[in-house]
Amino acid sequence: MQKTEWAQDIPKLGFGLMRLPGTQGGGKVDLDAVTQMVDAFMAAGLRYFDTAYVYDKGGSEETVKTVLVDRYPRESFMLASKLHATIGVNSAAEAKRELEISLERTGAGYFDCYLLHSLMLTNYKKYDEYGLWDFVKEQKAAGKIRHIGFSFHGTPELLEKLLTDHPEAEFVQLQINYADWDNPAVASKACYDIARRHNKPIIVMEPVKGGFLADPPAQVKALLTEANPDASPASWAIRFAASLPGVVTVLSGMSDTDQMRDNLSYMADFKPLSEKEQQVIAKAQAVIAGLDSIACTGCRYCVAGCPKQIRIPDIFSAMNRHLMYGQTENARGYYAKAVAGNGKASDCIACGQCEKACPQHLPIINLLKDCTKVLEAK
Repeated sequence: MQKTEWAQDIPKLGFGLMRLPGTQGGGKVDLDAVTQMVDAFMAAGLRYFDTAYVYDKGGSEETVKTVLVDRYPRESFMLASKLHATIGVNSAAEAKRELEISLERTGAGYFDCYLLHSLMLTNYKKYDEYGLWDFVKEQKAAGKIRHIGFSFHGTPELLEKLLTDHPEAEFVQLQINYADWDNPAVASKACYDIARRHNKPIIVMEPVKGGFLADPPAQVKALLTEANPDASPASWAIRFAASLPGVVTVLSGMSDTDQMRDNLSYMADFKPLSEKEQQVIAKAQAVIAGLDSIACTGCRYCVAGCPKQIRIPDIFSAMNRHLMYGQTENARGYYAKAVAGNGKASDCIACGQCEKACPQHLPIINLLKDCTKVLEAK
C-alpha cells in the first residue's frame, strides 16, 4: 500500500489562487490585497497554496512569486501547480513545457504537489498520448516535483480506471461540496468513495461551488441562519468538505480579505461538523435538489477558446437570477453588463469548444439558447 504520511501534516484549509482579488471581470491582480491575505493565512499556521499554469491568464503564478516565494522561506509553505494537456496545447512538447514555465513564473524551484489538470472523458487520453504520466514521474525523480496527483472532473468509472492504471498518483483532487454530493452530473460522493477505496489522500476543490454556497438561495440561507446565526453560509460548505475522512485539505478560492477573515475564523482551529449540523446540511441538500439553476462554477475554461469572446460564466450567473430568484429584469441588467464589449449569448456559433473544456459537463450551447430567449427578449 502506498504511503500517505506526507499528507497528514497539511492543514485543513488551502488557499486556492484561481479567483484572485481584482481579476473578476478581467482586471489585474490587486497585489496589496493578495499580500495581506497571504500574510494572514501564514500567520494562522496555514501553508498550502494551489495555482496552475492555465490560471496565469489572471496572473496567478506570477503573483505567487511576488507575494509568497520572494517573501517567505521556501520550506515554510507548500505549493501546488498543474499541467493541462488541452487548453492552448497542440503537442506533447508544449504540454511538457508548462512545468518549466510554471517554475519560472513562480520561482519556486520545485512543486510540493504537481497535478495533471482537470482529467475527464473528453481529454484524459491526451495525457496518455503525450506521455505525461511518465513525464511527471521523471520530473519527480529529477527533484522538480515532490508528489504527483491529478485533478478530476469525470465519471466514477473513469476515476476507477485512472487510479487502477496509475498507482503512481499519490493523491487526487476532487470537486466536493454538499450541493454536488449526490448530483449525478458531478457524483461527488461516488468519486470520494472510490478515492477512499484506493487509499488516496483527497484534496477538495470547489467546496462552495464557485461561490454558489457562499450566497445560497434564500430557503437554504434561512435554514443555516436558524441553526447558527453567527456562521456564514461559506463556513457550512467548507466545514462539510473538511469533515470527510480522508480529506487532507479544502481549497478555498478566496477573492478578498473579508473572505479570508471569515475562512480563518473557523478553519484556523477546525472542528468537524456535529451530527446535528450534518442534519442541517441534509435539509439544505434537499432544498437545492429541487431548484432549477445552471450549475456553472465560474472556472472560465470555456472562455479561453471561445471564438466569439462570449463571457459564458457571467451570462449564466445572470440567468440564474432569473431561474432561482425570479428576478428577470435584474437578470437582464446583469446580462447587459456581462456582454458590454463582449459576445452575446445569441452570438454562439455552436463550435463546441466550450463544452469540451467544461469540467461540469454542461450543455453550454443549448443553455446559451435558453439565455438568449430570456435575457435578450425585448
